[in-house]
Amino acid sequence: MAAGDIETFHRNGIWFNRIEGESQTLGASFETEADAVKAARGAAMARQVAHTVRTEEGPSRDESAYERHPRDLIG
Repeated sequence: MAAGDIETFHRNGIWFNRIEGESQTLGASFETEADAVKAARGAAMARQVAHTVRTEEGPSRDESAYERHPRDLIG
C-alpha cells in the first residue's frame, strides 16, 4: 500500500477504515465488514486511491470486488 491509500481492517470484533500512513481511523467504526467496505470504497474513489481489506490474520485473499482501481476509472 502507498501512503494515502485506504485500508479497511478488523480489530476485536469491530471494522475500521484508515488512511495509510496515518494513525487515526477514518470516520466511524462499523459492525459489519460490508458497511466498512462501502464507506472505504466511496472514500477511495473520491480520493482516487487504492483500497485494501485486511482481517486480523492479514490481507484479504478476495480481491475480486476490488480489482478495478479508482485511478483506472478516470481517463
